[in-house]
Amino acid sequence: MKIAFYAPFKPLGHPHPSGDLMIARGIVDFLESQGHTLCIQSTLRARWIYLQPWRWGAWAKAFVCCLRNLQKDPADVWLTYHTYYKAPDLLGPWVCKLLGIKYVIFQGIYSTKRKRRLKTILGFYLNRAALRQADHVFTNKLSDLKNLKRIVPKDRLSYIKPGIHPRAFEREEPAGRRFRKKWGVNSPGPILLTAAMFRDDVKTKGLSWLIRCCAELVKIKLDFHLVIAGSGKRGKDLKALAEKHVPGQYTFVGKIDRKEMVQFYSSGDVFAFPGIRESLGMVYLEAQACGLPVVAFNNGGIPEVVVDKKTGFLVPPYDCKSFSHALVCLLTHDEIQNRMGENAVIYVKHHHDIDKNYAAFEHLLQGVVA
Repeated sequence: MKIAFYAPFKPLGHPHPSGDLMIARGIVDFLESQGHTLCIQSTLRARWIYLQPWRWGAWAKAFVCCLRNLQKDPADVWLTYHTYYKAPDLLGPWVCKLLGIKYVIFQGIYSTKRKRRLKTILGFYLNRAALRQADHVFTNKLSDLKNLKRIVPKDRLSYIKPGIHPRAFEREEPAGRRFRKKWGVNSPGPILLTAAMFRDDVKTKGLSWLIRCCAELVKIKLDFHLVIAGSGKRGKDLKALAEKHVPGQYTFVGKIDRKEMVQFYSSGDVFAFPGIRESLGMVYLEAQACGLPVVAFNNGGIPEVVVDKKTGFLVPPYDCKSFSHALVCLLTHDEIQNRMGENAVIYVKHHHDIDKNYAAFEHLLQGVVA
Protein backbone atom coordinates (compact mmCIF):
# COMPACT_ATOMS: atom_id res chain seq x y z
CA MET A 1 0.00 0.00 0.00
CA LYS A 2 0.94 3.60 -0.46
CA ILE A 3 0.11 5.41 2.77
CA ALA A 4 -0.14 9.17 3.27
CA PHE A 5 1.02 9.80 6.86
CA TYR A 6 0.48 12.81 9.11
CA ALA A 7 1.09 13.45 12.82
CA PRO A 8 -0.71 16.72 13.78
CA PHE A 9 0.39 16.75 17.42
CA LYS A 10 4.11 16.15 17.04
CA PRO A 11 5.80 15.58 13.64
CA LEU A 12 8.22 12.69 13.33
CA GLY A 13 11.22 15.01 13.20
CA HIS A 14 10.36 16.85 16.42
CA PRO A 15 13.51 17.36 18.54
CA HIS A 16 11.95 16.52 21.91
CA PRO A 17 11.69 12.76 22.57
CA SER A 18 8.43 11.43 23.96
CA GLY A 19 6.24 8.35 24.05
CA ASP A 20 4.10 9.81 21.26
CA LEU A 21 7.10 10.10 18.96
CA MET A 22 8.21 6.56 19.80
CA ILE A 23 4.80 5.14 18.93
CA ALA A 24 4.52 7.16 15.71
CA ARG A 25 7.97 6.08 14.57
CA GLY A 26 7.21 2.51 15.56
CA ILE A 27 4.12 2.52 13.32
CA VAL A 28 6.03 3.98 10.38
CA ASP A 29 8.98 1.60 10.80
CA PHE A 30 6.72 -1.43 11.07
CA LEU A 31 4.64 -0.61 8.01
CA GLU A 32 7.74 0.12 5.97
CA SER A 33 9.30 -3.16 7.11
CA GLN A 34 6.25 -4.92 5.68
CA GLY A 35 6.86 -3.39 2.26
CA HIS A 36 4.41 -0.48 2.40
CA THR A 37 5.39 2.99 1.22
CA LEU A 38 4.75 5.86 3.66
CA CYS A 39 4.79 9.45 2.47
CA ILE A 40 4.88 12.19 5.10
CA GLN A 41 2.22 14.67 3.97
CA SER A 42 3.09 17.59 6.22
CA THR A 43 5.17 18.63 9.21
CA LEU A 44 2.58 21.23 10.26
CA ARG A 45 2.13 21.02 14.03
CA ALA A 46 -1.55 21.64 14.77
CA ARG A 47 -1.24 22.16 18.53
CA TRP A 48 -3.65 25.01 19.41
CA ILE A 49 -3.53 26.21 15.79
CA TYR A 50 -7.26 26.99 15.79
CA LEU A 51 -6.61 29.65 18.46
CA GLN A 52 -3.68 31.17 16.55
CA PRO A 53 -4.93 33.10 13.47
CA TRP A 54 -1.37 34.04 12.51
CA ARG A 55 -0.75 30.36 11.72
CA TRP A 56 -3.80 29.82 9.54
CA GLY A 57 -1.81 30.81 6.47
CA ALA A 58 0.61 27.95 7.18
CA TRP A 59 -2.35 25.59 7.43
CA ALA A 60 -3.76 26.78 4.08
CA LYS A 61 -0.37 26.31 2.44
CA ALA A 62 -0.03 22.79 3.86
CA PHE A 63 -3.57 21.93 2.76
CA VAL A 64 -2.98 23.02 -0.83
CA CYS A 65 0.36 21.21 -0.88
CA CYS A 66 -1.27 17.94 0.27
CA LEU A 67 -4.00 18.28 -2.34
CA ARG A 68 -1.55 18.84 -5.16
CA ASN A 69 0.80 16.04 -4.09
CA LEU A 70 -1.96 13.45 -3.79
CA GLN A 71 -3.61 14.51 -7.03
CA LYS A 72 -0.33 13.89 -8.85
CA ASP A 73 0.57 10.73 -6.91
CA PRO A 74 -2.52 9.22 -5.21
CA ALA A 75 -2.31 7.18 -2.00
CA ASP A 76 -4.34 4.12 -1.06
CA VAL A 77 -5.09 5.46 2.41
CA TRP A 78 -4.40 8.47 4.65
CA LEU A 79 -3.16 7.55 8.14
CA THR A 80 -3.21 10.19 10.87
CA TYR A 81 -1.43 9.49 14.15
CA HIS A 82 -2.83 11.10 17.32
CA THR A 83 -5.64 13.60 16.94
CA TYR A 84 -7.36 15.20 19.92
CA TYR A 85 -8.82 18.53 21.03
CA LYS A 86 -5.46 20.32 21.37
CA ALA A 87 -4.19 19.15 18.00
CA PRO A 88 -7.10 18.05 15.79
CA ASP A 89 -6.36 16.79 12.30
CA LEU A 90 -7.23 19.73 10.06
CA LEU A 91 -5.70 18.28 6.90
CA GLY A 92 -6.66 14.62 6.52
CA PRO A 93 -10.46 14.84 6.69
CA TRP A 94 -10.74 17.61 4.09
CA VAL A 95 -8.11 16.26 1.71
CA CYS A 96 -9.58 12.75 1.85
CA LYS A 97 -13.13 14.00 1.29
CA LEU A 98 -12.11 16.02 -1.76
CA LEU A 99 -9.97 13.28 -3.31
CA GLY A 100 -12.00 10.22 -2.25
CA ILE A 101 -9.16 8.67 -0.21
CA LYS A 102 -9.78 6.30 2.69
CA TYR A 103 -9.16 8.07 5.99
CA VAL A 104 -7.79 6.22 9.04
CA ILE A 105 -6.79 7.44 12.52
CA PHE A 106 -4.41 5.72 14.93
CA GLN A 107 -4.73 6.97 18.50
CA GLY A 108 -7.83 9.11 18.25
CA ILE A 109 -8.89 10.63 21.57
CA TYR A 110 -12.37 11.81 22.51
CA SER A 111 -13.22 13.74 25.69
CA THR A 112 -16.70 15.27 26.03
CA LYS A 113 -15.72 17.55 28.91
CA ARG A 114 -13.72 19.65 26.42
CA LYS A 115 -16.92 20.96 24.82
CA ARG A 116 -17.81 22.67 28.09
CA ARG A 117 -14.73 24.92 28.11
CA LEU A 118 -14.43 28.04 26.00
CA LYS A 119 -10.75 27.47 25.18
CA THR A 120 -11.24 23.91 23.96
CA ILE A 121 -14.76 23.83 22.50
CA LEU A 122 -13.63 24.54 18.93
CA GLY A 123 -10.87 21.92 19.13
CA PHE A 124 -13.41 19.45 20.52
CA TYR A 125 -15.76 19.80 17.55
CA LEU A 126 -12.96 19.81 14.96
CA ASN A 127 -11.56 16.62 16.47
CA ARG A 128 -14.99 15.01 16.70
CA ALA A 129 -15.61 15.75 13.02
CA ALA A 130 -12.37 13.96 12.10
CA LEU A 131 -13.22 10.93 14.26
CA ARG A 132 -16.70 10.66 12.78
CA GLN A 133 -15.42 10.83 9.22
CA ALA A 134 -12.72 8.18 9.72
CA ASP A 135 -13.20 4.88 7.89
CA HIS A 136 -11.47 3.26 10.88
CA VAL A 137 -10.11 4.42 14.23
CA PHE A 138 -7.41 2.54 16.14
CA THR A 139 -6.46 3.16 19.74
CA ASN A 140 -3.82 1.70 22.05
CA LYS A 141 -5.53 2.79 25.28
CA LEU A 142 -8.53 1.05 26.83
CA SER A 143 -9.80 4.28 28.40
CA ASP A 144 -9.81 5.92 24.96
CA LEU A 145 -11.54 2.88 23.50
CA LYS A 146 -14.37 3.33 25.98
CA ASN A 147 -14.81 7.01 25.11
CA LEU A 148 -14.53 6.47 21.36
CA LYS A 149 -17.39 3.97 21.45
CA ARG A 150 -19.70 6.94 22.04
CA ILE A 151 -19.24 8.25 18.50
CA VAL A 152 -17.43 5.61 16.42
CA PRO A 153 -19.39 2.52 15.27
CA LYS A 154 -18.09 -0.77 16.62
CA ASP A 155 -17.12 -2.08 13.18
CA ARG A 156 -14.89 0.96 12.60
CA LEU A 157 -13.08 0.86 15.95
CA SER A 158 -10.19 -1.37 17.09
CA TYR A 159 -7.90 -1.68 20.11
CA ILE A 160 -4.23 -2.43 19.43
CA LYS A 161 -1.97 -3.09 22.41
CA PRO A 162 1.10 -0.83 22.58
CA GLY A 163 4.35 -2.57 21.78
CA ILE A 164 8.12 -2.43 21.45
CA HIS A 165 10.75 -4.76 20.02
CA PRO A 166 11.55 -6.88 23.12
CA ARG A 167 14.73 -8.21 21.50
CA ALA A 168 16.05 -4.66 21.24
CA PHE A 169 15.88 -4.36 25.04
CA GLU A 170 17.40 -7.62 26.21
CA ARG A 171 19.57 -7.02 29.25
CA GLU A 172 23.30 -6.53 28.64
CA GLU A 173 25.12 -6.91 31.95
CA PRO A 174 28.64 -6.01 30.67
CA ALA A 175 27.29 -2.84 29.03
CA GLY A 176 25.49 -1.95 32.24
CA ARG A 177 28.70 -2.27 34.24
CA ARG A 178 30.52 -0.08 31.72
CA PHE A 179 27.87 2.61 32.10
CA ARG A 180 28.13 2.54 35.89
CA LYS A 181 31.90 2.87 35.63
CA LYS A 182 31.53 5.71 33.13
CA TRP A 183 29.22 7.58 35.51
CA GLY A 184 31.42 6.89 38.53
CA VAL A 185 28.65 4.97 40.30
CA ASN A 186 30.46 2.58 42.63
CA SER A 187 27.72 1.96 45.15
CA PRO A 188 27.69 -1.62 46.49
CA GLY A 189 23.95 -1.28 47.01
CA PRO A 190 21.18 -1.63 44.40
CA ILE A 191 20.77 0.95 41.62
CA LEU A 192 17.43 2.72 41.25
CA LEU A 193 16.88 4.13 37.77
CA THR A 194 14.55 6.85 36.54
CA ALA A 195 14.34 8.86 33.33
CA ALA A 196 12.39 11.80 31.94
CA MET A 197 12.88 15.12 30.22
CA PHE A 198 13.37 18.00 32.64
CA ARG A 199 10.54 20.05 31.15
CA ASP A 200 8.36 22.41 33.16
CA ASP A 201 5.44 19.97 33.25
CA VAL A 202 4.33 16.70 34.85
CA LYS A 203 7.64 15.05 33.91
CA THR A 204 9.62 17.31 36.23
CA LYS A 205 6.85 17.17 38.83
CA GLY A 206 7.12 13.38 38.75
CA LEU A 207 10.89 13.42 39.15
CA SER A 208 10.63 15.96 41.99
CA TRP A 209 8.09 13.82 43.78
CA LEU A 210 10.26 10.70 43.34
CA ILE A 211 13.32 12.48 44.78
CA ARG A 212 11.34 13.63 47.82
CA CYS A 213 9.97 10.14 48.28
CA CYS A 214 13.49 8.68 48.17
CA ALA A 215 14.25 10.78 51.23
CA GLU A 216 12.27 8.13 53.17
CA LEU A 217 14.82 5.54 52.05
CA VAL A 218 17.67 7.75 53.24
CA LYS A 219 16.01 8.09 56.65
CA ILE A 220 16.11 4.34 57.20
CA LYS A 221 19.75 4.30 56.02
CA LEU A 222 19.04 2.13 52.98
CA ASP A 223 22.16 1.64 50.87
CA PHE A 224 20.98 2.48 47.34
CA HIS A 225 21.94 4.87 44.52
CA LEU A 226 19.49 6.90 42.44
CA VAL A 227 20.50 7.38 38.78
CA ILE A 228 18.53 10.06 36.92
CA ALA A 229 18.65 10.31 33.11
CA GLY A 230 17.36 13.32 31.22
CA SER A 231 17.98 16.95 30.43
CA GLY A 232 16.13 20.24 30.24
CA LYS A 233 15.73 23.67 31.75
CA ARG A 234 14.64 22.35 35.15
CA GLY A 235 17.84 20.35 35.64
CA LYS A 236 19.37 22.83 38.10
CA ASP A 237 16.27 22.72 40.31
CA LEU A 238 16.19 18.93 40.28
CA LYS A 239 19.87 18.69 41.22
CA ALA A 240 19.35 21.06 44.14
CA LEU A 241 16.39 18.96 45.27
CA ALA A 242 18.41 15.74 45.06
CA GLU A 243 21.25 17.28 47.06
CA LYS A 244 18.76 18.22 49.76
CA HIS A 245 16.88 14.91 49.99
CA VAL A 246 19.36 12.19 48.88
CA PRO A 247 22.82 13.71 49.40
CA GLY A 248 25.63 11.51 48.17
CA GLN A 249 23.25 8.87 46.84
CA TYR A 250 22.33 10.24 43.42
CA THR A 251 23.88 10.79 40.00
CA PHE A 252 22.54 12.79 37.06
CA VAL A 253 23.79 11.17 33.84
CA GLY A 254 22.31 13.58 31.28
CA LYS A 255 20.29 12.70 28.21
CA ILE A 256 20.83 9.13 27.04
CA ASP A 257 20.95 8.55 23.30
CA ARG A 258 18.05 6.46 22.08
CA LYS A 259 20.44 3.78 20.84
CA GLU A 260 22.00 3.46 24.30
CA MET A 261 18.83 3.10 26.36
CA VAL A 262 19.25 -0.67 26.66
CA GLN A 263 22.67 -0.10 28.27
CA PHE A 264 21.07 2.43 30.60
CA TYR A 265 18.40 -0.03 31.75
CA SER A 266 21.04 -2.76 32.07
CA SER A 267 22.93 -0.64 34.60
CA GLY A 268 20.13 -0.76 37.19
CA ASP A 269 18.13 -3.07 39.41
CA VAL A 270 14.76 -1.29 39.68
CA PHE A 271 13.02 1.35 37.55
CA ALA A 272 10.80 3.97 39.20
CA PHE A 273 8.88 6.90 37.79
CA PRO A 274 5.51 8.08 39.16
CA GLY A 275 3.98 8.83 35.73
CA ILE A 276 1.52 11.58 36.72
CA ARG A 277 -1.48 11.14 34.39
CA GLU A 278 0.81 9.17 32.10
CA SER A 279 -0.88 8.35 28.81
CA LEU A 280 0.93 5.05 28.35
CA GLY A 281 4.59 5.23 29.25
CA MET A 282 6.64 3.31 26.71
CA VAL A 283 9.57 3.66 29.11
CA TYR A 284 7.90 1.12 31.40
CA LEU A 285 7.77 -1.46 28.61
CA GLU A 286 11.43 -0.91 27.80
CA ALA A 287 12.52 -1.20 31.42
CA GLN A 288 10.51 -4.39 31.94
CA ALA A 289 11.85 -5.94 28.73
CA CYS A 290 15.30 -5.36 30.22
CA GLY A 291 14.35 -7.29 33.36
CA LEU A 292 13.62 -4.36 35.66
CA PRO A 293 10.62 -4.43 38.01
CA VAL A 294 8.73 -1.12 37.96
CA VAL A 295 7.29 1.18 40.63
CA ALA A 296 4.76 3.75 39.39
CA PHE A 297 1.39 5.39 40.05
CA ASN A 298 -1.74 3.40 39.37
CA ASN A 299 -3.16 5.97 36.98
CA GLY A 300 -3.56 6.83 33.30
CA GLY A 301 -2.45 4.10 30.92
CA ILE A 302 0.24 2.64 33.18
CA PRO A 303 -1.90 -0.34 34.34
CA GLU A 304 -2.13 -1.36 30.66
CA VAL A 305 1.64 -1.89 30.47
CA VAL A 306 2.58 -2.91 34.05
CA VAL A 307 1.00 -5.78 35.98
CA ASP A 308 0.65 -4.80 39.63
CA LYS A 309 2.37 -7.18 42.08
CA LYS A 310 3.63 -9.33 39.20
CA THR A 311 5.97 -7.15 37.12
CA GLY A 312 6.16 -4.29 39.61
CA PHE A 313 4.12 -2.25 42.05
CA LEU A 314 1.43 0.29 41.15
CA VAL A 315 0.50 2.56 44.04
CA PRO A 316 -2.17 5.25 44.56
CA PRO A 317 -1.04 8.61 43.16
CA TYR A 318 0.98 10.74 45.59
CA ASP A 319 0.97 8.05 48.29
CA CYS A 320 4.59 8.42 49.35
CA LYS A 321 4.29 5.82 52.09
CA SER A 322 3.13 3.12 49.66
CA PHE A 323 5.62 4.21 46.99
CA SER A 324 8.61 4.14 49.33
CA HIS A 325 7.45 0.82 50.81
CA ALA A 326 7.38 -0.67 47.29
CA LEU A 327 10.89 0.65 46.63
CA VAL A 328 12.22 -0.78 49.90
CA CYS A 329 10.59 -4.13 49.13
CA LEU A 330 12.31 -4.39 45.75
CA LEU A 331 15.65 -2.89 46.76
CA THR A 332 16.10 -5.10 49.83
CA HIS A 333 14.65 -8.42 48.65
CA ASP A 334 16.62 -9.92 45.80
CA GLU A 335 14.22 -12.83 45.36
CA ILE A 336 11.22 -10.50 44.83
CA GLN A 337 13.25 -8.21 42.58
CA ASN A 338 14.48 -11.13 40.45
CA ARG A 339 11.09 -12.83 40.23
CA MET A 340 9.32 -9.65 39.15
CA GLY A 341 12.10 -8.87 36.70
CA GLU A 342 11.74 -12.30 35.09
CA ASN A 343 7.96 -11.91 35.00
CA ALA A 344 8.39 -8.52 33.33
CA VAL A 345 10.53 -9.94 30.51
CA ILE A 346 8.00 -12.71 29.80
CA TYR A 347 5.05 -10.31 30.03
CA VAL A 348 6.45 -7.86 27.46
CA LYS A 349 7.36 -10.67 25.04
CA HIS A 350 3.90 -12.22 25.23
CA HIS A 351 1.71 -9.13 25.29
CA HIS A 352 3.65 -6.15 23.91
CA ASP A 353 5.69 -7.40 20.98
CA ILE A 354 5.22 -4.70 18.36
CA ASP A 355 5.50 -7.12 15.44
CA LYS A 356 2.70 -9.32 16.76
CA ASN A 357 0.41 -6.47 17.79
CA TYR A 358 0.89 -4.37 14.68
CA ALA A 359 0.32 -7.37 12.41
CA ALA A 360 -3.34 -7.16 13.45
CA PHE A 361 -3.29 -3.41 12.76
CA GLU A 362 -1.81 -3.98 9.29
CA HIS A 363 -4.43 -6.62 8.48
CA LEU A 364 -7.29 -4.31 9.42
CA LEU A 365 -5.72 -1.41 7.54
CA GLN A 366 -5.53 -3.54 4.40
CA GLY A 367 -9.18 -4.44 4.91
CA VAL A 368 -10.14 -0.77 4.96
CA VAL A 369 -8.31 -0.19 1.68
CA ALA A 370 -9.80 -3.31 0.10
